[in-house]
Amino acid sequence: VYVHYFHPLRGYPGPRLAAISPIVFLFWEIRGRSHLWVKSLHDQYGDVVRIGPDILAYRASQAWKDIYGHRKKGQKVFLKDPSLYTPTPNGVDAIITAQEANHTRVRRLLAHAFSRRALHEQETLLHTYVDLLIQKLHEKVSSPSTEALDINRWFNFTTFDLIGDLAFGEPFDCLQNKEYHWWVSLMFDAVRLSVYVKLFFYYPFLKVLLKLGLPAYLMERRRASFNLSVEKLNRRMRRQTDRPDFMSYILKHNDDEHGLSMAEIEANAATFVLAGSETTAALLSGCVFYLLRNPATYAHLVNEIRGSFKNYSDIGLSSIAKLPYLNAVLDESLRIYPPIATMLPRIVPEGGAMINGRFVPEGVSIFPKPREIC
Repeated sequence: VYVHYFHPLRGYPGPRLAAISPIVFLFWEIRGRSHLWVKSLHDQYGDVVRIGPDILAYRASQAWKDIYGHRKKGQKVFLKDPSLYTPTPNGVDAIITAQEANHTRVRRLLAHAFSRRALHEQETLLHTYVDLLIQKLHEKVSSPSTEALDINRWFNFTTFDLIGDLAFGEPFDCLQNKEYHWWVSLMFDAVRLSVYVKLFFYYPFLKVLLKLGLPAYLMERRRASFNLSVEKLNRRMRRQTDRPDFMSYILKHNDDEHGLSMAEIEANAATFVLAGSETTAALLSGCVFYLLRNPATYAHLVNEIRGSFKNYSDIGLSSIAKLPYLNAVLDESLRIYPPIATMLPRIVPEGGAMINGRFVPEGVSIFPKPREIC
């Protein structure tokens, strides 16, 4: 009765059962289909929908500006919702989970590793793994086997090897072995676990039922995944080298009182690998999928690339940046097939805020979602 007739969000449309309990939202999250559920709700109810007792989902562009845009003087920041942004296993926030002030500090220190200059210094390493990918694909398609080629797996092999080398100074050898390194499989399980952790945020008492309600092996694999990243990081830190990788830039600019602690470096190292690997592979897979569904677009792209380079060795970061159609294809792939389809929740600050032309009370969890996904 309260949530439907007296709650501050009573005027927002949405499923009546979802307004009573977050269990409905969590059900779709654990199934991995919350994005499809929310899309169907937006199709039914419009640009804003209530998906939990204190949760609103938006798909309007103005909502994105209101929530994530630059703050005017006197406006308070929408902080990250702790239901999603939980600390890493060592209890320290990485750049993704850090709140406003700390995020700014961490981002400033990590930015050197991702500058244009750093990218060009790392280009030789990029070519190493791209060349190896092409070699392995040629071997695969020229073999007498009739087995289908799963391009998503091969993109993942490449990006995990590359990011592993950039982050830890050593690859996972997925391309060489033509299979996932066991640590990569651990990381996929760690991502799955992050969904289950939301249960404990909404229902803390369920922690005592952990062994009954949550696959215990997921908890163990999450810890093992993080521990291995720490082990690889320590091995890289002991290695004296001028090789341009992520750690060389971080250590070079980490010499003042505002620098990253060792625990923060450990937390961010694991983030580098996941954020820079599976996401890139997912985008490339989506790009290939849509290109193959649109032969005219595919032909246009092939003509631009093959007409711009006489030799394979001519392809580089500077030269491909000048190909307008290639960059348009990648931009469009990001628009219609974003690697992260989940929502990025924020909490309405104290005193409430105007979102999409309507006042929302403080403490409400806001789930903005790109219109392209919806």
